[in-house]
Amino acid sequence: MKKQVDFETFFAKAPKPNPSRTLIKGVVCGVRVEAVEEPTMREIRYLDKLVDELAKGKALDKILRKE
Repeated sequence: MKKQVDFETFFAKAPKPNPSRTLIKGVVCGVRVEAVEEPTMREIRYLDKLVDELAKGKALDKILRKE
């Protein structure tokens, strides 16, 4: 928080992301997560969708669907 990093830096320096995040499907703010082409925006949408679903009480294994 004190360093004021942008999203690109945040995701570039974050620990190894969960490979199952690509299984997150659905719509956030009217945009289908899996259709986002720009890599940084897609990572942001994965995070948005994850937080939204967890806030609704959905189990993590239901969010990270099996292919």
